[in-house]
Amino acid sequence: MQNINITLNGKVTAVAPEITILEAARQQGIDLPTLCHHPDQRVKANCRICVVEVEGVKNLVPSCSTRVTAGMNITTNSPRVRETVRTILELIFADHPQECLTCIRNGNCELRQIAAKFGVRDIQGEKRKHSFSQDFSTPSLVRNPDKCIKCGRCAEACHYIQNVGILYSHNRSTEISISPEYGKQLADVACVLCGQCALVCPVGAIHERDDTDRVWEALADPQKHVVVQVAPAVRVSLAEEFGFPSGEIATGKLVSALRSLGFDRVFDTDFSADLTIIEEGHELLDRIANGGVLPMITSCSPGWIKYMEHYYPELIPHLSTCKSPQQMFGALAKTYYAQTSGLEAKDIIVVSVMPCTAKKFEAERPEMDASGSQDVDIVLTTRELGRMLQHEGIDFRMLPEAEFDSPLGISTGAAAIFGATGGVMEAALRTVYEVVTGKTLTDLNFTTVRGMTGVKEASVDLAGMEVKAGIAHGLANAKKILEMIKAGQSDYTFIEIMCCPGGCIGGGGQPYGTTNEIRARRIEALYQVDENMPLRKSHENPAVQELYQDFLLEPLGELSHRLLHTQYCSRS
Repeated sequence: MQNINITLNGKVTAVAPEITILEAARQQGIDLPTLCHHPDQRVKANCRICVVEVEGVKNLVPSCSTRVTAGMNITTNSPRVRETVRTILELIFADHPQECLTCIRNGNCELRQIAAKFGVRDIQGEKRKHSFSQDFSTPSLVRNPDKCIKCGRCAEACHYIQNVGILYSHNRSTEISISPEYGKQLADVACVLCGQCALVCPVGAIHERDDTDRVWEALADPQKHVVVQVAPAVRVSLAEEFGFPSGEIATGKLVSALRSLGFDRVFDTDFSADLTIIEEGHELLDRIANGGVLPMITSCSPGWIKYMEHYYPELIPHLSTCKSPQQMFGALAKTYYAQTSGLEAKDIIVVSVMPCTAKKFEAERPEMDASGSQDVDIVLTTRELGRMLQHEGIDFRMLPEAEFDSPLGISTGAAAIFGATGGVMEAALRTVYEVVTGKTLTDLNFTTVRGMTGVKEASVDLAGMEVKAGIAHGLANAKKILEMIKAGQSDYTFIEIMCCPGGCIGGGGQPYGTTNEIRARRIEALYQVDENMPLRKSHENPAVQELYQDFLLEPLGELSHRLLHTQYCSRS
């Protein structure tokens, strides 16, 4: 379709005919303000902060929902537009707590950034004071309805990205609010705690529970030996908190930063990701050989597990019994590591840095105490670690490169790609193929399982036996596969499901501003990490081999089952 000519702020320009005024403006370098708009969501057009003038149209029009037409004459910077946007901002602030200095979003609040841009210095008119109760009911998320600006991004993510749908818009006009049904708390509804709502919230209305003070307290206790593990996805996203471009690989600086904070040992969750592949791969082969429940579905993602427990409890037998890498690490840190280091488990504090808010809930599940106490003590999101480093005044750009500590810091490229959708499946296929066939893979790259397509498939020939694999990310896509299984229409043997769009790199605890475009860059970076590793297959990890030789003895053995496997429950 041919481009059309429009006039934008007096300048004639050619644009594609199907785009909106907002898109046309941004293509021309004009950054119109938005609040309800999000590039990965449907158009809502309810905040009106992006209004512009169109010649011949009486009222200002929202640029996010108005498509360009040939000959359209658009003005984005007239006094009328500026005054209208400023008035809208003042109305929002009049209904918003004046707590910017103490808000968790201080420094990265989209509302405050736009207000500064438009020179809002005072709030005209009457200021309303709400006193809604804050929701501290879960270990993962905190809701503060007083700060909600009713943009609808959170409900959109909950309903259409995750297909969970526990957040609703209630009432009308100035009384509108967004919350679970009947104003219930998150713990009282079937929320999976994925945090995708928090990731898209432009203000501080919903956010992760802040556990940074608990970590400061542990680090200050001379009686405690504090170790930290870092998830694969964090190494390609943390640098964004310090102004680096998305997809920056910052593994070495990340390790240096954690040492600077005072952790006694800096370990890598990639170690237990390799271990997961060994256990999960053998579990799959055991199910195939002995008539177990198939297809087997991965169990790395705690938001996904909670979704199954709430919405598809009848399919729980399909889940692998393997704990997530975070929980495998915690169990081993307080047994194997304690034993080899001459420490007592009660003196070890295990901290996790995860891209995920649901990991906080997972760590507090009552069954996650194989070591005799809670295996993972504190979980931080990527954002929380970023705040801790900024609090300490650590200049991330100046940090030297450093290596993880041994032995729980040794890993392979297969573990690194756990953070991307399709990564667990690809890592498993590399190992299962070589274990079953006894042959060496000539090409380690299973490219059909990569990328941001919602549902992907792959097929592998294992010594004459075809294993068909399915991959889904985001719960709306996961639901499609689960419905296939329920209808008896699935011919998959092995399925990987990740709760969040793009996998862990798009988790609810990742830096604000995450979009699908940014997710794709982080995924690309993880595959670069994989390519750069000297070992790229989990079963070749020498530290994992030593673990089995000296401690676990064998995959799926008695000790492995006790420390590395778990069970699930119906929450329907």
